[in-house]
Amino acid sequence: MPCLPPFHPIRSPGPALITSSSANSYTAGVATSNGADVWPAAMQGPPRSGCCRFCGTSLDQTVVDLGMSPLCENFLTSEQLNDAERFYPLHLWVCSECFLVQLEEYVSGTEIFTDYAYFSSFSDSWLDHCRRYVDKMIDELELTPKSQIVEIASNDGYLLQFFLQRGIPALGVEPAANVAKVAEERGVPTLVKFFGRDTARELVALGHQPDLILGNNVLAQVPDLNDFVGGLKILLGPQGVITIEFPHLLKTIDGNQFDQVYHEHFSYFSLYSAERVFAAHGIPIFDVEELPTHGGSIRIHAAHSENSSRVCSERLTALRAREAKAGMNTLAYYADFESRVRETKRKLLEFLIDAKRAGKRVVGYGAPGKGNTLLNYCGIRTDFLDFTVDRSPHKQGKFLPGTHIPIFLPDRLTVARPEYVLILPWNLKTEIMNQLAGIRDWGGSFVVPIPEVTVYP
Repeated sequence: MPCLPPFHPIRSPGPALITSSSANSYTAGVATSNGADVWPAAMQGPPRSGCCRFCGTSLDQTVVDLGMSPLCENFLTSEQLNDAERFYPLHLWVCSECFLVQLEEYVSGTEIFTDYAYFSSFSDSWLDHCRRYVDKMIDELELTPKSQIVEIASNDGYLLQFFLQRGIPALGVEPAANVAKVAEERGVPTLVKFFGRDTARELVALGHQPDLILGNNVLAQVPDLNDFVGGLKILLGPQGVITIEFPHLLKTIDGNQFDQVYHEHFSYFSLYSAERVFAAHGIPIFDVEELPTHGGSIRIHAAHSENSSRVCSERLTALRAREAKAGMNTLAYYADFESRVRETKRKLLEFLIDAKRAGKRVVGYGAPGKGNTLLNYCGIRTDFLDFTVDRSPHKQGKFLPGTHIPIFLPDRLTVARPEYVLILPWNLKTEIMNQLAGIRDWGGSFVVPIPEVTVYP
């Protein structure tokens, strides 16, 4: 018996649910064993503007409005500084029916991800996290050189390289050709395509039925959620397992992590909303792990509903209960987030104003997507932040979108000797403070902006 999530069917705004012999009362639609989906009309095809990308309900409940912002990975060259930039609404909604938190799609995934500036291999702590994951999954699933592994949004091969080093064949699926090229150079076979039902069918036709499908920080970046998760159902081998990691919405809201919101992240998941989506496609979640990455993430484990060997874990039951106690499946839970975000903005600006009035120099560390949300929402430009530095050569020598803050190599810090270094990828603050411990030699301090301004001498 599959691990059934405790919720009622979605009340579709479209025609009544089409039924089939495989349909279960807990699903809003069912993916049958041959990969054919059975959906209400409101959940077929691409998402409609102004409607939930999962269930089709009209969106009218605000979580937070962060104003207008450019795409966070659109770094500028010096020749582009006088060109007009496109800004889009950064307005976060929660669906009143399935409680999926989401942005509307103002820019297509093709425009965002075909040529991408984010490379996963530039964080040592992230690589350690991935290495541990590979060791864990090899042991738990008893993977061998005869097993099949597929990673969706495999980036520069940061993770699959560890499977290959253990002699286990692996394939990456990555839409950004420039990033996939780096993976191929690393020896990681990579298919340059967006993932969905069509790509899944192509892979099955080529003989792929993975024992493990994984995706790290990709689920949020999918505009057509039903097509993506439906593709996972089609591709997964009969006894296979899916693991997907994403920032946990509970941590995002409770930790005031509003800078996790940017246009590349279309959706923001609680366990509750993720269970609804995966169960609707016939791949219910049977286990969940809580992780420290990205300010607090979860890794869900899912399998075919036809696979009776997977039973509901105690960790899953416990996290369901915690989310229910917090009220994540109620609109009240999200009501005061915007006011807390505004107060964090005021406190950060107060700190920067006081520092500048005192003649102190403030620079940034990192050029992550979250940093660009923070800087654009708070109106922080070179009047407050002289420059930022980043380890990625793909960002060095360019300028942040919207704010036009220049990005230098990290060694610029020792030349500038600033009094304060504002850590924009605050989720990596321990790693970064260890790397840059030398700034304390001249009396420098670190500043972490989230959940509120904190100075680390």
